Amino acid sequence: MDRIDLLNLRREIEQEEDAVLSPYATRSTDALREHEDSRVERGHRLQFAVDADRILHSLAYTRYIDKTQVFSLIPNDHLTHRVLHVQLVSKIARTVGRFLMLNLDLIEAIALGHDLGHPPFGHDGERILTELCCEHGLPCFLHSVQGVRFMRFVEKKGLGCNLSLQVLDGILCHDGETHNRSLEPERQKDFATLDREMAEKQRDPSIDLRPMTMEGCVVRMCDVISYIGRDIEDAIRIGLIAREDIPESCRNILGKTNGTIVYALVEDMISTSFGQEKIAFSEDIARALGELREFNYQRIYMNPVIKTQSERVKRLYRALFEGFLEDLQKERGDSRIYTDFLNGMSERYIAAFSHAEIVRDFMAGMTDAYFLRCGEEMFIPQELPSRFDRGTLSGLP
Repeated sequence: MDRIDLLNLRREIEQEEDAVLSPYATRSTDALREHEDSRVERGHRLQFAVDADRILHSLAYTRYIDKTQVFSLIPNDHLTHRVLHVQLVSKIARTVGRFLMLNLDLIEAIALGHDLGHPPFGHDGERILTELCCEHGLPCFLHSVQGVRFMRFVEKKGLGCNLSLQVLDGILCHDGETHNRSLEPERQKDFATLDREMAEKQRDPSIDLRPMTMEGCVVRMCDVISYIGRDIEDAIRIGLIAREDIPESCRNILGKTNGTIVYALVEDMISTSFGQEKIAFSEDIARALGELREFNYQRIYMNPVIKTQSERVKRLYRALFEGFLEDLQKERGDSRIYTDFLNGMSERYIAAFSHAEIVRDFMAGMTDAYFLRCGEEMFIPQELPSRFDRGTLSGLP
């Protein structure tokens, strides 16, 4: 049997995209990379499928498994972790993308990578790390910016993954904290734009960066869809709220379970966006979603019942940040920042970034459990029996 020419087969598939994809979709041949990559150009895989694989096999993706979503330090194995959240975003966004005839490989890559920059303890950790960064002369910490940093400058021992601009832009612009009724792509971007927008976002976190692709817009909108009902289910599971607490107006329009909420939002998004160069909700659905997000913020995310350890986490963040900074300054080679992070790191990375930036990158990449282990080592003498109990801050200051 003759060997199939996979490269020619790939080119045929790329040509078929013009016939099957929406005129607003991103073609695989549109992918832009910062550096030439012969492995991609000569391989059989489509451009954005390569990006999804590179994200999936990255160390940053591996660490998703032990990063909490909303509820930290609560001993319940059925609560959503970051790894499940990104898989849900990917699944929901690809469902929408399929009906809108968009590029599913690009959607998957952005979805899998959109939360790579989250530090330990979710958004609380992000706020604490921002405060520490600003105290040490660095710009605000934002997980969207950090996700791009990981993929460009930290992964592969500082060499980066050379992802496409479209994927990096989608990660930077995903901003699931912003409620939009509609989102239209800003298409004319290059890597200089990416650098500028990263700097602008760090100077002013309130600015609204728009994705350059329809696929990026889908992921950003589906980020909200994936967490809004799921967080309610988690909150009900631990007794923080009751299902009857969900505002009646939201229940009437969206339903009162995660399944009905997701179904209503996805169905509306597809119907409202079909044939349009934007991703949008109808007016009634957008209003109900906005009200439900406000309910979640007031009754779940800012609920003091789940914030009882916040001050201790903050103190531990500060102690670790300053401790690792001192380790770098005094070149303590046995410190974890050397043994677990800088060991084997490229000279390019070490030369390009300050000690404070290196500490930020190291701490942002930690899982919750690794963060607590570092705290245990700092504050509990190792020759004594450990009082550390995973899931608590017992024994820590």
